[in-house]
Amino acid sequence: MFIASAFPILGLFLIPLCSNQVWGYHRVLLIHFINLKCHCMTYLEKATALQEMIAQGQSEAALDQFYHPDVRVIEPVGDVREGIEAQRKAITDWASSIDQMHGGGCTAITANEAAGVTTAETWIDITFKEGGRMKLEEVAVQKWKGDHIIEERFYYNAPNM
Repeated sequence: MFIASAFPILGLFLIPLCSNQVWGYHRVLLIHFINLKCHCMTYLEKATALQEMIAQGQSEAALDQFYHPDVRVIEPVGDVREGIEAQRKAITDWASSIDQMHGGGCTAITANEAAGVTTAETWIDITFKEGGRMKLEEVAVQKWKGDHIIEERFYYNAPNM
């Protein structure tokens, strides 16, 4: 079996569906090749990658990669930002208000693949330039349109914010 020896990683997928059908080899190989070449990330994988980028300090890159140009971001107090540039400004303003970051992370991510909705529960321990140290916890609900977040809604209870 030349193909299996030439491509040992794919060799397991070259098991014929019926021993007398050459098409079985080609069909299984083709299906596996398409899955490898065209692997589309699930919404859970996208949400996880987004949180990993944010944790690595790559918020700008995450915004560019995962947010739709027409994103709508809704804060718990009712403030709404329309468009990626408004969200970019909000992120920049938020970052400039922080004096020290003591920790943070993502405690849970979930996805409804059929609906294209993800949620992420995150926390951050920070000291603001104009105030004291505070641990903030929030949940973000993200509605996806294809590969991009078209709407994001935050839920948190932060005193004095």
